Amino acid sequence: MSDILPFLKSIISVAGLSGYEGPVADLIEKKWSPLVDEISRSRLGSIHGLKKGSPSSSKLKPDKRQSVLIATHMDAIGLMVSRIVDGFLHVTNIGGVDPRVLPGTPVIVHASGSGEQLYGVIAMPPANLLPEGEGGGAIDLKYLLVDTGLNPKDVSKRIHIGDRVAFGTEPVEMSGGCVSGHTLDNRASIAALTICLEELQAKSHGWDVWALASVQEEETYAGALTSAYQLRPTIAIALDMTFGKGTGSNEYTSFPIGKGLTLGIGPSMHPFLHKRFKEVAERAEIPVKDEAMPQYSSTDADAMQLIAEGIPTMVVSIPERYMHTPVELVALKDIQRAGRLLAEFVASLETDFMNKIAWD
Repeated sequence: MSDILPFLKSIISVAGLSGYEGPVADLIEKKWSPLVDEISRSRLGSIHGLKKGSPSSSKLKPDKRQSVLIATHMDAIGLMVSRIVDGFLHVTNIGGVDPRVLPGTPVIVHASGSGEQLYGVIAMPPANLLPEGEGGGAIDLKYLLVDTGLNPKDVSKRIHIGDRVAFGTEPVEMSGGCVSGHTLDNRASIAALTICLEELQAKSHGWDVWALASVQEEETYAGALTSAYQLRPTIAIALDMTFGKGTGSNEYTSFPIGKGLTLGIGPSMHPFLHKRFKEVAERAEIPVKDEAMPQYSSTDADAMQLIAEGIPTMVVSIPERYMHTPVELVALKDIQRAGRLLAEFVASLETDFMNKIAWD
């Protein structure tokens, strides 16, 4: 079994906020390069890794070969400097950030004025300094400040409006085979797709495989939209995270971590692909649960299935606790399972698979 933990820890130890994915993209490209036949970046910065199918399939013209696109997004949520007052940084959110968990969080300010990475901490003013009625509960993001420890003059020289602020929490190996850190959504899926590529080195598969690390999922789906249009896969899979069961959560909207994966059911997922994944998971003895997604899946699948004349799409998810916080938590065995399930699914795709697919 692949020891994916060192790679996972490396990619959750760097920034790569939505729209500014460069730092993590370099690590992913280096890891994927020996696992694929071709690797490139889209005009927006998404990474495309092509693992070709069997020789007979690879001899066909590119527009005749069948391919499966496996999409994982590499961008992260975070903050952006919106104004600077007396050396303190006011920030706004990039992606869905819950301000309740922010006070006391260590952060890294990517200072454009100096090119430095400056350490800081998110602080909140004392309650008596806030407007009346604002200091009794969770503090709104507009009142939170980033303190870098610098005096106002140095701050004005080194930090500018628009600079990115990333979470600075370190990855931690937890008891029970879990890991915690920021940005596991969705870099845990990047790790799982890496395992899939490793498994495919020893598997025969007739279809080409496009491994996608997309940009901007947290804000615009721009990476998935443009890459799916450019690559025009036969089918597509979005691998992402779902809500892990924790204290007070119910059985309908969350799933236990370490107990397997979820398979999406809803308008963004093709029922025939769901059926095939269910069959493959049963054969491989990989535990899965159905996850109802009656409207949007809130993943790259929502974008990919709408490209051109339409791409049959599926969503596979890994449960994690504390999503969109600096201390997300996931079970390593679920990451391993996701990678193996993807590899087994790819190997199961027959030449005439698309002749069988139907909406029923």
